[in-house]
Amino acid sequence: MADSMPSPPSSPSTPLSPHQDPSTTPPPLPGNPPALTRMSTTGMGPGKSAHDFDIVATYHRLLAEDPDLTMPVAAIESLVELLSASNSSTISETLDLLATSTAHLKRAIANPISLSAGTDLFQRYLITTLQRPGQLGPAGDFRSIRSHLLSNGRLFVQRAKASRDKIASFGRHFVRDGTTVLTNGGSRVVGALLRSAAESSPGSARFRVIYVLNSSSATQKEDTEGLSIVLALRSLGVPVATIPESAVGYSLGKVDMVIVGAEGVVENGGIISRLGTYQIGLLAQAAAKPFYVVAESHKFVRLYPLSQYDLPIEQRVLEFVSGGDAETGEKENEVERGGRRESGAQSIIDWTEKTPKVDDRAEYFADTDTERERHGSLNNNAEAVDFTPPDLISALITESGVLTPSAVSEELIKIWF
Repeated sequence: MADSMPSPPSSPSTPLSPHQDPSTTPPPLPGNPPALTRMSTTGMGPGKSAHDFDIVATYHRLLAEDPDLTMPVAAIESLVELLSASNSSTISETLDLLATSTAHLKRAIANPISLSAGTDLFQRYLITTLQRPGQLGPAGDFRSIRSHLLSNGRLFVQRAKASRDKIASFGRHFVRDGTTVLTNGGSRVVGALLRSAAESSPGSARFRVIYVLNSSSATQKEDTEGLSIVLALRSLGVPVATIPESAVGYSLGKVDMVIVGAEGVVENGGIISRLGTYQIGLLAQAAAKPFYVVAESHKFVRLYPLSQYDLPIEQRVLEFVSGGDAETGEKENEVERGGRRESGAQSIIDWTEKTPKVDDRAEYFADTDTERERHGSLNNNAEAVDFTPPDLISALITESGVLTPSAVSEELIKIWF
């Protein structure tokens, strides 16, 4: 591999200790009071409470302040700000605070797959670091340990942000003179790669791009993301054609390669990405066109989906409505609360699981409105995702170098252990 992954320096390779379970989110350590109780009694200073720091609001603020910030990096930055604002005084308290706040953030986001990869990797780094406190300062001096965590947490964020530029420098060599690239999804890292390829060409760019824009009328945000990349490429002299999703098959005869981004790279080398990516992969394979994925390694997530319907989020892409009750079904969707229908038409068949998954820490965050918002927020297909299996992927371009899908599991082992 060309470079090492953007993990923090001095990250030990010590595995998790036996008392920790193998879940991706580290649980609170046993034998300690809940994080909120401890913070209210020991932590946040006079006149303050644990709710003074709103991790969800911080996460959204960071995304609003920097349009180029990805979800996992924004989530990691939110955790770093949480550590900075907290007055935790023990290792156990710090881990419990991070785990509880991370769980709250995941519950508040409709599709937490991408940010989960970043937060879980960051927590893994903190656990392995805290398991060797004697190397961070004098034994028992938690102030020194906390200072070390904050400084290295910020460095972790900086390296994660820099990974996009490293990917662009690797990937631009795939875009040769005279090639036509098809892409979709408004991916920032794909945009950076194509801009880097254009800027590296002396004079005018000598490749073309076909950009697939979502044709749904309800996808203004996503269309804006894609159009901003289109305008940036055109300003660099790159000829760009925009097409709807229905024209992908027609356009593939003019395409030399497909390059897409990903919200998450799973253990078997497949990807979770914007709805429609899977069908582009199928069409590319049928037309014998290479299908490349560009993704930062902080999007490598410990999931192993077996099919489109095995993702750990609730999606309502398919809703069956019989002819006479279509209007009733639309009205019924508007009054749905928490996955439960409140009006009476029986003709709508919804194949999604409506029982929310309750986390054992939910009792400390009784924000039921946020929970309702999450379970009803993926009705819009613009926010939906699909799973592209590894057999459709030619290679993954990361800041660690170019990987085959079969190498992803080995890369995850290096990252986590």
